[in-house]
Amino acid sequence: MATTQIAPAARQRLLPPETGRASFGDALRSEFTKIKSTRSTYWTLLALVVVCVGIGALASAGAASHANQISKATFDATQQSLAGLYVGQLVIAALGALTITSEYTTGMIRTTLSVQPRRGVVFAAKALVFAVVTLVTGLIASFASFFLGQALMSGHHLSVTLGQPNVLRAVIGGALFLTACGMLAYGLGAILRHTAGAITAAIGLLFVLTVLVSFLPSSWQDHVDKWVPALAGSQVWATKVAPDSHQFPAWGGFAVLAGYAAVAIIVGLVCFRTRDA
Repeated sequence: MATTQIAPAARQRLLPPETGRASFGDALRSEFTKIKSTRSTYWTLLALVVVCVGIGALASAGAASHANQISKATFDATQQSLAGLYVGQLVIAALGALTITSEYTTGMIRTTLSVQPRRGVVFAAKALVFAVVTLVTGLIASFASFFLGQALMSGHHLSVTLGQPNVLRAVIGGALFLTACGMLAYGLGAILRHTAGAITAAIGLLFVLTVLVSFLPSSWQDHVDKWVPALAGSQVWATKVAPDSHQFPAWGGFAVLAGYAAVAIIVGLVCFRTRDA
């Protein structure tokens, strides 16, 4: 009886495809491809830089126009030039929420989890890619705001340089502040899985709560202010502290904001791993 011979190339095509476990590196590449292929990401990051630099320039120009009324002993030229971070935190919070909620909105999260069923890996990859993108953009925004602001104030002898005490820490701290705000929103997005709800919650914690605290009696504010995430975190991009301030020092205040973000991310991870997509 004749035996049918199968050519090596044909035999190779008949073999079942090799299967392997997608690695964390694969997940990182996938998430980076997603975030860079989304047009809204570029527009949001551009808006972040424009808002931070623009508002910082306006604040610096305003200080320069009233230079004769400013006490140089207490004036924080670095913080003045970084004033745009107050609004920038809301822009990056929106992107942080969208980073994870957008896939729930479109249903793409099911495809993502079918390709990479290890949910912890997916969650960590998304968080890491977003954090790196935010940090790099935050550094661009902070340094651009600082240099433009100091140029506007230099003619009135209000400006400072990066070599002066705490200045470089404050400028880099501005980027860390934005990153922590974005990660807080990312965690809220994983918890709520709804874009509008996550953005609203992030704005409530970062902005509305800050406004509400200002209506408290001053004796209460002394004890509450330092635990409000945005107020505490903003200490990292300040170089001078008022003698009567009850805030934590720079890194202590940032630790409070980072703590809020860490809690949101941990709870978000638990929800991401235990709930149906």
